[in-house]
Amino acid sequence: MGSVRHLVSAVYLLTGILVSAMGLSSFLLPNYFIDGGVTGISMLLAKLSGVPLSVLLVVLNIPFVGVGYRHIGRAFAVKSSLAIVGHALCLALIPFPVATEDKLLAAAFGGFFVGAGVGLAIRGGGVIDGTEILAVLISKRSFASIGEVVLGLNVVIFLTAAFFLGVEPALYSVLTYFAGSKTIDYLLHGIEAYNGVLIVSERHEVIRQAILTELGRGVTTFLARGGYTAAEQQVLFCVVTRLEITRLEGIVKGMDANAFIVVLPVHEVTGGVLQKREFH
Repeated sequence: MGSVRHLVSAVYLLTGILVSAMGLSSFLLPNYFIDGGVTGISMLLAKLSGVPLSVLLVVLNIPFVGVGYRHIGRAFAVKSSLAIVGHALCLALIPFPVATEDKLLAAAFGGFFVGAGVGLAIRGGGVIDGTEILAVLISKRSFASIGEVVLGLNVVIFLTAAFFLGVEPALYSVLTYFAGSKTIDYLLHGIEAYNGVLIVSERHEVIRQAILTELGRGVTTFLARGGYTAAEQQVLFCVVTRLEITRLEGIVKGMDANAFIVVLPVHEVTGGVLQKREFH
């Protein structure tokens, strides 16, 4: 069971890497558009400095991977490192053809493919852009949501792009960003920063302890009655970020392959204890 999960995760990551690299090479780069986040900063610096984009993507994402290792986990950091390096190698080595010179099509479909790549990578348990890691951490220490943090960072990036590249390329880049963000939202089942997870398992106690110690998230338990068997059983409920869903599912399935897991969209969370515990 574990090997199958790892294989599925690897397929998600590899597909995400290739799709994102194609979106950049075939649509955005030939038309001088940039994306948001660390990728957008890397593209802007590559245009201004002449340093290869593949090198900047790796270098600028290193600090975010380090933060992800500390606050999210080793597996996440390893997968993200491999994804970022693989993404850079694809851009450097694979000669993707230019898909279109139409600016509107390039912005829309470039954003779609890059967003699809990012979303697939997250589904695989990693990231190819470190912006969301930073956004998660900032949101925990402020009143801003993850979406608001990402939007704020990208506003700065696109204003800088307007200054150096011109207003028109910057506006098309904004269109690219929105196309990409909507694609990511679709792949991850919503724009919510958090997800509620219901877990039904006979091994609920060991799973509860694992979530508390390994993931550092709070868990609520409540008594429920099965509609089919009429038997009473404990149900676990916890709230996690979308970056943590894959790891949570791995913890649960590692202890009970038959556990019933339901992921619920959470559009707003207030009160309670949502701060992830830090281990030293």
